[in-house]
Amino acid sequence: MTKNDKKQVAVLGATGVVGQVFLSLLTRHPWFEISVISGSDTRSDKYYKDEVHWVLPFPMPGAVGDLKLSALDISILEKKKVKFVFSALPNDVAQDIEPVLRERGFYVFSNAAVMRYDENVPILIPEVNGESVKRIEAQGFPSKGFVITNANCTATGLVTALAPLRRFGIEEVFVSTYQSVSGAGYPGIPVLDILGNAIPFIREEEEKIKIELKKMLEINPGVYAHCVRVPVLFGHLETVWLTFEKPVETRDILDAWRDFSFKSPYSNTILPSIPGQPVEYINNERFPQPQMSFWGTPPGMQVFTGRLRKEGRRIGFSLLVNNLVKGAAGGSVANAELFLDTYREQIADQSL
Repeated sequence: MTKNDKKQVAVLGATGVVGQVFLSLLTRHPWFEISVISGSDTRSDKYYKDEVHWVLPFPMPGAVGDLKLSALDISILEKKKVKFVFSALPNDVAQDIEPVLRERGFYVFSNAAVMRYDENVPILIPEVNGESVKRIEAQGFPSKGFVITNANCTATGLVTALAPLRRFGIEEVFVSTYQSVSGAGYPGIPVLDILGNAIPFIREEEEKIKIELKKMLEINPGVYAHCVRVPVLFGHLETVWLTFEKPVETRDILDAWRDFSFKSPYSNTILPSIPGQPVEYINNERFPQPQMSFWGTPPGMQVFTGRLRKEGRRIGFSLLVNNLVKGAAGGSVANAELFLDTYREQIADQSL
């Protein structure tokens, strides 16, 4: 895709942690080009580099810093002829603006939870349930806009690791999560509350895992989750125990992960932001660790597993997901890629 063919995109909520990841991914993306970034009204028409507290563990791309922020105004998006909108808005803002964007014909790829459980809104992970992208047609596409959401960041890692194991008949899922402070956004949790501490409750997180796992995998196991906030900057570590309908050995799990690969079902190609191997097992009992969050190809988009073992009927393992990339902005970018690859012909004649 040449520069002239790139789709113009907007990032809403650009100064937050997830917004920062969106900009770092999109500034070098082969299919998309940043046209509009929004922040609060008080930051309108100011340079991004002067208004953001950059918290990611790599430098801000120079091209991003020189962008100017706009107000959250739909007329600006229409004037710029933007159709692709990446939303890093908080729930209380997203619940008002995202349905309006859809009605005005925009293609909204959202991190917010407010529309995830609407019947016709897909919670999409391309390598897990790519066919659910078709649900946008029930929202009125191509004559209307749509909303596609990505999953809760913790559910994303778990569901990706479980997807190739569905063949064995998953009966029960016991999961404990150890979630980084970046998952709470910025400024997030006060340092005196979390430094040298762990908080064994994250509001609504356990419920999201239960609901979203079942919706995305289209299975109905017992799901027993416990979520803990820990003093780690990036990456969510999870420990998992599973029971299955069929007899399963650890070698069966390893084979399933090893054989789990992704190509777009519509073009049979690897999409730019989606790993060819979504799950990578590390045969070292001390791994995975949160310090690996930005490892992998593409960085931050692979789920790492380790400590695979069997005790009685249960299979146990640990996993690591990058909550900001795979579990947030990178997931939305991958969703947009799958949409574009799926519906390229339908939108070819539109002014994008």
